Amino acid sequence: MSHQPARTDPYQLVTETILAHLERGVIPWRCPRKRTVGHPRNFRSGHEYQGVNALLLGLMHFPSPWWMTFRQVNECEGLVRKGEHGTPVMKWGRYKRKPTNGDSTEEKKTTFYLRTYRVFNAVQIEGIEFPPVESGPELDSSQRIARAEQIVGEMPQPPKIKEGRTTQASYRPRTDTVQIPAFKRFDTPEDFHLTLFHEMIHSTGHELRLARKGVMETDVFGSKTYSQEELVAEMGAAFLGMEAGIVRDEHEQSAAYLKGWLDVLREQDHRRWIVHAAN
Repeated sequence: MSHQPARTDPYQLVTETILAHLERGVIPWRCPRKRTVGHPRNFRSGHEYQGVNALLLGLMHFPSPWWMTFRQVNECEGLVRKGEHGTPVMKWGRYKRKPTNGDSTEEKKTTFYLRTYRVFNAVQIEGIEFPPVESGPELDSSQRIARAEQIVGEMPQPPKIKEGRTTQASYRPRTDTVQIPAFKRFDTPEDFHLTLFHEMIHSTGHELRLARKGVMETDVFGSKTYSQEELVAEMGAAFLGMEAGIVRDEHEQSAAYLKGWLDVLREQDHRRWIVHAAN
């Protein structure tokens, strides 16, 4: 009797990857932009990888933004270098499922699927000419702050932002208001904007925007729903920070912070959180 290999659970694969980085003291969603070269994208289609795929590819720290599947490499008459291993990414899709009872009048049902496949970076491929990598200039502090302010200013239908009326940052769904301490209370302008990004990500869950459960339903500190929403805000703020060229320093990745996320993500029923939060 032949045995089929066990099917890889995409959620498990991603979570184990994230946990491995956290255990080494690296917060994956805070990987600096300067360690990557542009936004990762597929060379054949030009498609930019989004959500958890952008996170997974960025963690590899390859010096090129271009990626291809094994089939695409063959179609372009290239070769994956011997000994190279692909990086897993995820694909979501849907299809119309045929009626199970044979009744042709029964309406087809939409079924969603999630699967993983592997892609290879340009440096792992030979026989294909890729565009030269053009590293942009390093932004100075004033440029980073200007970009952060632009991101905040261009948010469509934004919440009300009230600065200096409290010493604690928060988002209040009932009034759709972001409260943030006075600018001068922060050690750096970058800290101010990363904190503001965090609270504005919370505001995207308002009923007039994404109606996210973690914002719509009042929950207690430390609960499952609260922790899920915090992960969304953590990752969202980090992604916006990368767009502005702002990344927290390594010394801010405290042991207590790392342990908190390790404890949460190791729980069996939390294995899908990373994928959903990143997306």
